[in-house]
Amino acid sequence: MPTQLPDIDPDETREWVESLDAVLDERGKARARYLMLKLIERARERQVGVPALRSTDYINSIPPEREPWFPGDEHIERRIRAFIRWNAAVMVSKANRKGLEVGGHIATYQSAASLYEVGFNHFFRGKDHPGGGDQVFIQGHASPGIYARAFLEGRLSSDQLDGFRQEVSRGPRKGLSSYPHPRLMPDFWEFPTVSMGLAALDSIYQARFNRYLHNRGIKDTSQQHVWAFLGDGEMGEPESLGAIGLAAREELDNLTFVINCNLQQLDGPVRGNGKVIQELEAYFRGAGWNVIKVIWGREWDSLLAQDHDGALVNKMNTTPDGQFQTYSVESGEYIRNNFFGGDQRLQQMVSNLSDEDLRKLPRGGHDYRKVYAAFKSATEHVGQPTVILAQTIKGWTIEALEGRNATHQMKKLTSDDLKAFRDRLYLPIEDKDLEDAYNPPYFHPGTDSPEYQYMMERRHQLGGSLPERRVQPKTSLKLPDDTVYKPLAKGSEKTPVATTMALVRLFRDLMKDPEIGHRIVPIAPDEYRTFGMDSMFPTAKIYSPHGQQYEAVDRNLLLSYKEHETGQLLHEGISEAGAMGSMIAAGTSYATHGEPMIPFYIFYSMFGFQRTGDSLWAFGDQLGRGFLIGATAGRTTLTGEGLQHADGHSPLLASTNPAAVHYDPGFAYEVAHIVKDGLRRMYGYGTDERHPYGEDVFYYLTVYNEPVAQPAEPENLDVAALLKGMYRFSEYPAAEGDDAPRVQLLASGVALPWVRKAQEILAEEYSVAADIWSVTSWNELRREAVAAEEHNLLHPEEDERVPFVTEQLKDTKGPVVAVSDYMRSVQDQISRWVPNDYTSLGTDGWGLADTRAAARRHFQVDAESVVVAALEILAKRGDVKREVAAEAARKYRIDDPTAVAGVKQEGAGA
Repeated sequence: MPTQLPDIDPDETREWVESLDAVLDERGKARARYLMLKLIERARERQVGVPALRSTDYINSIPPEREPWFPGDEHIERRIRAFIRWNAAVMVSKANRKGLEVGGHIATYQSAASLYEVGFNHFFRGKDHPGGGDQVFIQGHASPGIYARAFLEGRLSSDQLDGFRQEVSRGPRKGLSSYPHPRLMPDFWEFPTVSMGLAALDSIYQARFNRYLHNRGIKDTSQQHVWAFLGDGEMGEPESLGAIGLAAREELDNLTFVINCNLQQLDGPVRGNGKVIQELEAYFRGAGWNVIKVIWGREWDSLLAQDHDGALVNKMNTTPDGQFQTYSVESGEYIRNNFFGGDQRLQQMVSNLSDEDLRKLPRGGHDYRKVYAAFKSATEHVGQPTVILAQTIKGWTIEALEGRNATHQMKKLTSDDLKAFRDRLYLPIEDKDLEDAYNPPYFHPGTDSPEYQYMMERRHQLGGSLPERRVQPKTSLKLPDDTVYKPLAKGSEKTPVATTMALVRLFRDLMKDPEIGHRIVPIAPDEYRTFGMDSMFPTAKIYSPHGQQYEAVDRNLLLSYKEHETGQLLHEGISEAGAMGSMIAAGTSYATHGEPMIPFYIFYSMFGFQRTGDSLWAFGDQLGRGFLIGATAGRTTLTGEGLQHADGHSPLLASTNPAAVHYDPGFAYEVAHIVKDGLRRMYGYGTDERHPYGEDVFYYLTVYNEPVAQPAEPENLDVAALLKGMYRFSEYPAAEGDDAPRVQLLASGVALPWVRKAQEILAEEYSVAADIWSVTSWNELRREAVAAEEHNLLHPEEDERVPFVTEQLKDTKGPVVAVSDYMRSVQDQISRWVPNDYTSLGTDGWGLADTRAAARRHFQVDAESVVVAALEILAKRGDVKREVAAEAARKYRIDDPTAVAGVKQEGAGA
């Protein structure tokens, strides 16, 4: 602070202080404060480096004299908004008629209509804009207003509006999804936003990914802007504010948040006793954002100009949000007595205004001139992201809803409500057309009307209608041939190699491919070294828009940490949520930008679906593609980390996401085939006539940190079966006339070495023949079986489809023992379609810290436990004597982890 520094010119300092005193004495505190703030602003402009203010007065950031000329036709734009307001409200009200009542939200869009319409008429650039078009994240609850505008533009029919929230009952493509869901309306919506908090985070990483594409020379995104429309209540979600530091740090001036501050959340005020706009301003200013407040409409300007003593600003500063909410529903008399009545100076200011004038004093978010000034300032600001905090009234223009706590749950309008709403909007609709409150008419002015012509011309100038999702990739990818996969097919002979390392090897080779290498986007949350990927640092480099402005501490090492403006690796720090933001932006680039990118996001498997499952659901909704690599998978592999890091259930969580294709490969050659097929399915344009531009799925591979001897790819490997979910890895040879007991061992991932050892023990010590099946995907086996049952239900006249798992096992002998490093529910997904007697072993319960051997004995999933389970189920069938199983259990002490205390392990670190 200046007071901590020595004064090198006391005389000059005294002159400045005396000047301030003179202003205070002659013009008062308000003028002195204004001049001080102006000096601070100028000092910042000249890069003096003064400390930033945490918040400013509760008034507009842009004063009237700095507002730009408004280029639009105010009257016509007001009429357009009126039409859209009406149709949005009518659509929701009709959807809640008796006997239907599918819900919806009226009030959110009514509060935000001016914010959106200023954008649509003047700022939001469509896909046909020469610069590529903007990306607009629309607040989920405002979707009725977006549908209503699309109806005016002719993109949606009145029949489709009548199908709001009726997506199947009215027939294909005749209904509308409740919120922005690209999965459900893939030509219309571009970003799913209704899971509150995710739009804020995802929009930041979208803006960041736009810069990544630009800096790497893949696409010029310099004219593309990202807009995120959010709610003030929504900002309470941790994800909403969780990445704002990144946006400031990387100077994402291609990003604007528009926060609709109607001061209400779902059931009441956001900050009844506080001031949420001031609170948010402090957060964003502190993080380094440019903050623009739009609080008061133009009618307040003349009052503020009279506020020589700062009495009005003080009243604005000290009135809590809950009281402002009350003013929005009270009479002008109440406002005069309670807001202006406590100070004679305030009373004098409004003495010439009627009570009706006071009641109509507007909030800034409803004044298109104030909103336009804010949007224009945001798009012209350089070096910082911008947040616009716009005060509105929830349910604005609908008297039955305005400002009330219950407005979020109010979904129906009565005949009288509709008539009052019509009058407020000056719409030419007859009373007789509003008598049936459940079937009021939509309003369209006609395609020859000045309003329609104006609206369409504005969209034409801005590059076409929004929102719109296009899948027209500019490039058809040539995928690598088999050469890149051959090293993994060879196996490792006796050298132990973890499947994580095998995948990283393939990953590195794919990045060298001349056709797709530059399109691969590696993503990791501060764990590149953990997963053996630090070898990529010197060549691919870590993306940083500012490059590396320091000498790395390890610069003399071969694998030195290296940042660069054109770096390929996205290093997200300790933030799985941020990594998912990048995954979503990269994995949807084929549609958002027409540039197919191939993300590989590698992470501790425990912190994928469990920690960021909501983002993964949004990823599927947005039709994202790419590879999720759940490394250090399983409940017994990351032995020292214990309960928090021991993943025994991520395949189950993955199974709940319809877009997730999960594989649990045990061997390197399996990894190779799965990745190859994943690239074909997601990026092989023209290889499948049903999906000409690739399938809208993403792959989740669980891989392990445990080194094991990697077998070479078997001759005559049934690759199709491997990709469907299971194939016979090893069939125990039977001698002629051999009637020895036989068992089928099904295993996935790191459990395959256990059943290979169990196969030996069963043969050598108990004369039991065991066949081994590698189950590459329990989830896909179940998914296919369910699809077969559904087909049989819908087509009873056709030959019955047999599930693949049933077909594979139908001619096998003996019972099935299924095992994995996950809880039994994972492998039990297929039990009902297994034609054999069935039992399973799994790692149910909490994880723990110990050696792998001890953990596996604790959960009874190791080789010896598999042997006992096989003998036990054979005994139940009468194939072996029951005492054989009992003796084996005692011999191997499968209930005693101390029995394996001396077993050594390697590669136990992450």
